[in-house]
Amino acid sequence: MSPQPHAQPAVPSPPAGQAAHALAARIDAALPQTQCTRCGYPDCAAYAQAIAFEGVPINQCPPGGAEGVVRLAALTGQPVRPLSAEHGLEAPRTLAVIDENWCIGCTLCIKACPTDAIVGANKRMHTVIEPHCTGCELCIPVCPVDCITLEPVSGQATGWAAWGPDLAAHARQRYAVHQARTALAAPEPLDDEEAAAPGDATGAPAGSADTADAAAQARKAAIAAAMARARAQRAGTQR
Repeated sequence: MSPQPHAQPAVPSPPAGQAAHALAARIDAALPQTQCTRCGYPDCAAYAQAIAFEGVPINQCPPGGAEGVVRLAALTGQPVRPLSAEHGLEAPRTLAVIDENWCIGCTLCIKACPTDAIVGANKRMHTVIEPHCTGCELCIPVCPVDCITLEPVSGQATGWAAWGPDLAAHARQRYAVHQARTALAAPEPLDDEEAAAPGDATGAPAGSADTADAAAQARKAAIAAAMARARAQRAGTQR
């Protein structure tokens, strides 16, 4: 008699309505709040909602690691499974460090940081406020001169052993402040009179697209010039 194939554990259907909202809140509270987006969602809350409402897998959070999967399994009833390698590996907690000798002050990392952990001004060197940095890595790809590195700060400890509820609560609070600040900075929607004013198809005043494009081109040129200066300076020091 041939052996029967091993049955996969059943994944429970996600709840609906208020129960799903309550579950999403509990899942969000069990996530480390790094806001790193490695799960494939824009922030921890969005991932929590996807798990609660859509039943997406619970193994897509590298900062939470294996212990995080166990925590989410207890909340959702989904089976414990290995961390998804597609979304990243469990590793020690890291801190972003900016080499201020090579920083060109482009402000791109400041805009990318979800917890406002980077401070600085345009064309002035930037620095990281260590207690606010979650090691999310979002500042790394936007830096045009590669002057940001990640330094391990938790020794051999990984996942929740390297993180902890106090750090998660602080990161959540910082992200909430960041969201409020960026919402205030966003342009307000046009009212009916503004929308009907002469301009392009979007209702924007005539010439505003050209002005915005010119400003973007000027910014690109300034960054390119700063990068050229940084490369020249770095080449001079390496001789």
